Amino acid sequence: MHKMGVIGDYDSIFGFAALGLDTFPVSGPEEAKQKLSQLTTGDYAVVYITESLAAVLEHEIEKYHEAMLPAIILIPGISGNTGAGTRNVKKSVEKAVGSDILFGED
Repeated sequence: MHKMGVIGDYDSIFGFAALGLDTFPVSGPEEAKQKLSQLTTGDYAVVYITESLAAVLEHEIEKYHEAMLPAIILIPGISGNTGAGTRNVKKSVEKAVGSDILFGED
């Protein structure tokens, strides 16, 4: 059975445990890189990662864009929303349907 996990700073992700997701608080990019590698080789179908960590781990995350699993989804952290998660979802939808569904909105 596939699992869902969340990687980020503790304050940003602790609430996801109440939803039944596995949470993995990390203290920095290197620890996050190791945890991401561990989760992507395990039973995790969805890995949520805070936008701030994703910005630092962009090269690592890029490796999984063409893979069926896991889906790596960016979420805002406690520091706020950078818009990166929304942009990534928009790109994925455009790729899937072949059209800009928001008609040029960013």
